[in-house]
Amino acid sequence: MHRIGLSMQKVKAIFVSHEHTDHIRGIPVLSKKYRLPVYITDGTLSYSGMQLQQVLPFRAFEPVTIGQLNITAFPKHHDASDPHSFIIRCNHTDTRIGVFTDIGLPCEQLVHHFRLCHAAFLETNYDETMLEQGRYPYFLKNRIRGGKGHLSNTQALELFKAHRPPHMSHLLLSHLSKDNNSPDLVHSLFTQHANGTQIVVASRYEATQVFHINTLPGNNPHPQSQLRLF
Repeated sequence: MHRIGLSMQKVKAIFVSHEHTDHIRGIPVLSKKYRLPVYITDGTLSYSGMQLQQVLPFRAFEPVTIGQLNITAFPKHHDASDPHSFIIRCNHTDTRIGVFTDIGLPCEQLVHHFRLCHAAFLETNYDETMLEQGRYPYFLKNRIRGGKGHLSNTQALELFKAHRPPHMSHLLLSHLSKDNNSPDLVHSLFTQHANGTQIVVASRYEATQVFHINTLPGNNPHPQSQLRLF
């Protein structure tokens, strides 16, 4: 955050989507160092093995209010104990940002919330051909593409093409596999169908810039109300 000019003092809480190591590594230290509460379901906490000082449970479809933000979780398809995606809504502008990664397949709830977003992080984990022809063992390939693993480029693109709202100003394509995907490929696939939405491929290695999210349709370059996304 320091590299993009943001202070950790602006962070007020940590929300945990599921207990897989790449999502929880470092949370106990981070939470303790900055005295941050951790919002997590009972099931995820139990399977995570984390020892936390400030734990606050959340439930699906029950908004949690932190300052001007409402964070609402909903269940997703993933091979974890109690996995959730998140919608973040700004109270005074009605700006909505979705966090949709680690998803085995799109569900009705994902489609519903995606249609409301002004911006979203959307998983594009793997290219189907690269996964099939790659070096991963067969059981792992099946785990990734088996409905409780990850979204492929094709699945994510179909969701975007069918359900992109006209007011979506930014789409951040996320959680790309290092071995089974290519940032250039993903960017090319989505920019063909962007229709005014800015397509950003999130890097595995560096932070993106800070984006100001438009709450008005038409991607007005001088919107009346904005929410920063980083």
